[in-house]
Amino acid sequence: MSRGRGDGDQTKRFVTWIVVLSILCGCFYLYSRNSGTSALEYGSKSLRKLGSSYLGGDDDGDETTNKSGEEVQGDIILKSIPVCDDRHSELIPCLDRNLIYQTRLKLDLSLMEHYERHCPVPERRFNCLIPPPPGYKVPIKWPKSRDEVWKVNIPHTHLASEKSDQNWMVVKGDKISFPGGGTHFHYGADKYIASIANMLNFSNNNLNNEGRLRTVLDVGCGVASFGGYLLSSDIIAMSLAPNDVHQNQIQFALERGIPAYLGVLGTKRLPYPSCLDLGGYFAYSSPEAYAQDEEDLRIWKEMSALVERMCWKIAAKRNQTVIWVKPLTNDCYKEREPGTRPPLCKSDDDPDAVWGVPMKACITPYSNQQHKAKGTGLAPWPARLITPPPRLADFGYSAEMFDKDTKVWQHRVENYWNLLSPKDSV
Repeated sequence: MSRGRGDGDQTKRFVTWIVVLSILCGCFYLYSRNSGTSALEYGSKSLRKLGSSYLGGDDDGDETTNKSGEEVQGDIILKSIPVCDDRHSELIPCLDRNLIYQTRLKLDLSLMEHYERHCPVPERRFNCLIPPPPGYKVPIKWPKSRDEVWKVNIPHTHLASEKSDQNWMVVKGDKISFPGGGTHFHYGADKYIASIANMLNFSNNNLNNEGRLRTVLDVGCGVASFGGYLLSSDIIAMSLAPNDVHQNQIQFALERGIPAYLGVLGTKRLPYPSCLDLGGYFAYSSPEAYAQDEEDLRIWKEMSALVERMCWKIAAKRNQTVIWVKPLTNDCYKEREPGTRPPLCKSDDDPDAVWGVPMKACITPYSNQQHKAKGTGLAPWPARLITPPPRLADFGYSAEMFDKDTKVWQHRVENYWNLLSPKDSV
């Protein structure tokens, strides 16, 4: 009898599960009929629609989608990549602080190693497209985007209140505006830029120094207003900041259309060419440059001693900002006392090897060519664009090879623009 009762209970449970599954399938069917598509398919179509509208195309393309989620374009079948869950709309895979906490990585916090790239193991990686925030709009185009973006595209406004006294950003209705302020230039990046140019006695207070200064690396950039305003001075800046408590600062920079990168001066070299180390200036705006309390004075004393050993000379100092000029030859390095730190890098150290390469506390000396030229020998911008730099000789390239390659690319660019119709021209 007990066996019979058990069979009866098992049958009842089986029937119950069948009924439940039938109801769920029915609800899903009705939902798909009403919505016309699944959530995954909706995400894919939304992304395509966003891209199409941004490029000025029609909402509906010629492609079709088969039952397996593959797009058919003529004789070519494109497999679609699934869209990640909405919870991952701001996921940065190799800069995921939650992953670092979960995996208990042993990192040197004093060197900010926890802000560097740490990619997940293969089984924890995502193979999906990061979805935009709900209600995402086509971004405002440059140059208007320098001063305002859609709030819904970056639904984070805590910096507006946290940095309200520094004029980083202001929420205005459905937009976020950027007055141009920063931690050390509350009254606008344009005035700060002109002040630096004035400190260096550049003509017309123009920081590009008649085309001699073309590139800037802005470390600790905030929302990158400094880099955004440099563009009007014909200077290209790469803005750099970590994924820290102000994790959205680089997101704001990119939404504004300003070149920016999540990173930190920690234990790894930055992914930039070594030519950034050739001469130039180091501008430092910080309380240590002017504060008189004991701790700031200690930091300033140690920092001044370090840059002096590195052969940097103070070019100007005013209020909160000090600017050092870097040497153009190896003469100062050769005159240092033996054992001076930081030492010169070893001869087999490749300054152009950057990806994943540990940072070393050493100075890369100039090559013989650069030492003789007393600097980079670069022509002022924009003539620099088509003038062979002396540094090419260090890589075995001649001026004739540079000129030939330049003509090839000029021809390709001309052909590209000729193919564009007036409707597509930008």
